[in-house]
Amino acid sequence: MAVIRWREGLMMVVASILLVFSFFELLDAAHEAFDVRQHLSTVSRYGAVKDIVDDSFVHSNIPGDCNPIHLNLVARHGTRSPTKKRMRELDNLAARIQVLLSEAKRIPEQHDLISQNIPAWLWGWESPWKGKIKGGQLISLGEDELYRLGIRVRERFPDIFSEEYHPDVFTVRTTQVPRASASAVAFGMGLFSGRGSLGEGRHRAFAVTSESRASDTMLRFYDCCQSYKQFRKSQEPAVDKLKEPILDDITSALAIRYGLNFTRQDTASLWFLCKQEASLLDITDQACELFHPLEIALLEWTDDLEVFVLKGYGKSLNYRMGVPLIEDILQSMEQAITAKEEEHVPGSYEKARLRFAHAETVVPLSCLLGLFLEGSELEKIQREEPLQLPPKPPQRRNWRGSTVAPFGGNNMLVLYSCPANNSSKYFVQVLHNEHPIPMPGCDNSDFCPFEVFKERIVKPHLKEDFNTVCNVDLGQVEEKLKEPENKPVVTTTSFLV
Repeated sequence: MAVIRWREGLMMVVASILLVFSFFELLDAAHEAFDVRQHLSTVSRYGAVKDIVDDSFVHSNIPGDCNPIHLNLVARHGTRSPTKKRMRELDNLAARIQVLLSEAKRIPEQHDLISQNIPAWLWGWESPWKGKIKGGQLISLGEDELYRLGIRVRERFPDIFSEEYHPDVFTVRTTQVPRASASAVAFGMGLFSGRGSLGEGRHRAFAVTSESRASDTMLRFYDCCQSYKQFRKSQEPAVDKLKEPILDDITSALAIRYGLNFTRQDTASLWFLCKQEASLLDITDQACELFHPLEIALLEWTDDLEVFVLKGYGKSLNYRMGVPLIEDILQSMEQAITAKEEEHVPGSYEKARLRFAHAETVVPLSCLLGLFLEGSELEKIQREEPLQLPPKPPQRRNWRGSTVAPFGGNNMLVLYSCPANNSSKYFVQVLHNEHPIPMPGCDNSDFCPFEVFKERIVKPHLKEDFNTVCNVDLGQVEEKLKEPENKPVVTTTSFLV
């Protein structure tokens, strides 16, 4: 019996090793076709990832008699520059690289390795943001992302946006962070282009409203939720610990490959530089080329873990604090249905509610909607149970930061009127990054009867309001933070050299 178990165990190990090596062979074979810009987690540019969808999902054919009558949009700001803190990190990296190169030059036996292996760009490299005083602002690429999104939304839903502009008909809301408000303006310029009398583009003025950061429970609930801020602070070291084995393996591989005495922090900073260069500057042949594709896949996974644990399904608090937002969405739909049923005069009721915020807003909303779940995971989150962490490559996973919340990432909830339908007169379609996406709470359909959407997707989250979730006393918070969380098995076996 023991021999049989030993053989079964050996077969499982062999199968796992073959799976890993087949994955790595596939990545190496596709090296030339590998587009690192699609593997940058939440630093991914919208245009590079917006059309990456699950090909196995067959979206609904919306009946011809169904017409869109209201639209909710929640979008992340467009591509932005690095923050001031991260720009300092890149300046430190530049100094550190020169130290490493100087150290390597002092070792005689390293001379040949240096000349053969070290990329020329490293010599004398300086951060592209050197000397910049301010950071974090929307860049021109991000402006264009949101401007073109606005044009596409208008073209896709002409019935909704055919009316003359009024701030009560098309409400535009944003956080008080400049990159979010600038994104709202860029989107509105596209949405309302050709509808006014300003300049050659016939632009028009439109209103953008925002709430104080200290009280914006709709779009910056994570800043107003004391229990979440304490949870995040307590979990960040644990997340860093989860990343360490991957970073250590890759650091060892880089040190052997280039003959430089890289540290874990060096690897983390080089990965950050890779993401910034590829996403913001379209440079993929410098920092990103230091890594093999399989290393990028693993670094991407560590970033996705962080998003999952600190913003996503890793803890129910992450998305339960977003209840004010989903309540507002539901309320806007109910108001639109009332206006339709009571035949209100066009121009007297809202037709679109457009919101511009951050990844910390879009990710919790996606969780509240149950997006990117598999199997019985919906029931788990509605019972406020933590989910298993996203599986490590080479295993397939739904949860990828590059599709969940890239720059410009968005969720649209479109309310349809279907008068000929006998079972339900109103339906909700969810579009993620402009593509229909299945809702597990609606039998994995993207086109859900409104009452089903309300009862099975929204209402289970409404058991507690924002104040109850976020303003519990300190003792209760500490007890909640002691609840066990699922942790992945992270191996330290290296396949990276």
